[in-house]
Amino acid sequence: MDRRTFCKSTGAIGATIGTAGCLGVLGDSGAEGTVLGPPEQDFSEAAHPSYGDEMPHFTVPEPITTEEISISEYEGEQAILWTSFYTNCPDGVCPALILRLRRAQEAASEEGFSSEAVFLAQTFDPERDTAETLREYAGQQGVNLDASNWHFLRPESYERGQELLDEHFGLAIEKAAADQYENLEYQFPHYGLILLANKQGIVERAYPRGPQTDIEQLVSDVERVSTV
Repeated sequence: MDRRTFCKSTGAIGATIGTAGCLGVLGDSGAEGTVLGPPEQDFSEAAHPSYGDEMPHFTVPEPITTEEISISEYEGEQAILWTSFYTNCPDGVCPALILRLRRAQEAASEEGFSSEAVFLAQTFDPERDTAETLREYAGQQGVNLDASNWHFLRPESYERGQELLDEHFGLAIEKAAADQYENLEYQFPHYGLILLANKQGIVERAYPRGPQTDIEQLVSDVERVSTV
């Protein structure tokens, strides 16, 4: 049982027992297994994984290389910077998320730690985000697919994508009408979450307002976590 499940279960039993233990779990010295100290804001009560939690384990197809990507394969090898998105995003949220991963990828190349980090962008719109579409999108967003440390993740179906995000990340994804956009059949109101996990598979940072996250700070966090 991980820390989040424990907190929820004990909280249901009794506020005095559950709350005291869970709110004090971080401490001044940081959570066990982490590289970075505690974040300025504690997201431990959020539905999504946060500081000190295990990075969720799952396997998703990679449409461009046609391989299967398992989160567990990076443990002991590479830090992970993960987000979810879709290429038809009409309001700039998803390009802002991809920009932050791409800037971190650039820094990894420039600073010599490309092999120490992997960048995972998971679509929740597999019906439209085909391999060809994602390859074209990578070019538009300046993503370096040749660096071998960037992977687009594409669940087998929309329903599978919903299940993955709900079960592992606490994110609810639902199609919504896009009547205000002439060329868009549907859209996804969604949560702009970015997660950073260290090489041991422990979440170091959750950036729930990913599109507004300071890029320099995020890049610095990725480098610190990747180079230890």
